[in-house]
Amino acid sequence: MGVRAIRGAITIDHNTKQEIILYTKQLLREIMHVNGITSEDMISIFFTTTKDVNATFPAVAARELKLNDIPLMCAHEMEVPGSLSKCIRVMMHVNTDKTLTELTHIYLRDAKKLRPDLAK
Repeated sequence: MGVRAIRGAITIDHNTKQEIILYTKQLLREIMHVNGITSEDMISIFFTTTKDVNATFPAVAARELKLNDIPLMCAHEMEVPGSLSKCIRVMMHVNTDKTLTELTHIYLRDAKKLRPDLAK
């Protein structure tokens, strides 16, 4: 079994605790569902947000999904002029037998613009 990283991103409409938690949960659920990942497979989750997303930590959403034993970390993305705003990004490290090409990275809402080659 190997260690792999699964990426994902989602945007919010408003910088509120409710939206950050709602959309982060949506992103995590989709990553887990599409890739067949359970909490037992997870090693850690690294969250980043653009500077305009600061009403709460995205990790709160993971805790509400009962991912209580998973190490979580939150940080801000670099501020790059013209970059996508109100964006939450995730990098989930997992134990899996799947190859890199068998994993699906998830980009939802306006975050599809970040990786149109990977977005559904």
